[in-house]
Amino acid sequence: MKAKVYIETSVVSYLTSQLSRDLILAARQELTREVWTSLFSRFDVFVSALVLQEAGRGDSEASSVRLKALEGVPVLEITDSVKALARRLIKERAIPESHLEDALHVAVASANGMQFLLTWNFSHLNNAVMRSRIREVIENEGYECPELCSPEELAGEGSD
Repeated sequence: MKAKVYIETSVVSYLTSQLSRDLILAARQELTREVWTSLFSRFDVFVSALVLQEAGRGDSEASSVRLKALEGVPVLEITDSVKALARRLIKERAIPESHLEDALHVAVASANGMQFLLTWNFSHLNNAVMRSRIREVIENEGYECPELCSPEELAGEGSD
């Protein structure tokens, strides 16, 4: 059985956006493009209704490209239990109150048994301090916390 991966919106944004002039962002964009196809052969990949909502925002041409990239990816619903878990993440200050969407991403991935949450969000999700806090809250609520990681981290040795 393949591991389950939840793709957060930043990943599809890096996949589909024009190449940045910032070298770090450009490298992340290129790496995302390189690993995108292999994700679907190596893992069971999911998004949520929130990812589709966020991907559909902004410039109509860009949002159309993002949504097209997500066609056919199974969509997880934002249930009442997911909302309650997200509120808990906010209440316990594992995720800033101003970033409810980030809490919802973690909650939907956790509630649906994802092994990995794929993100380029290093501010509120994928950094050592936040991962530790998030994991503690998720586990205290009786769920297993997915590994919060970037496409680069998930690709590992096989990305060369």
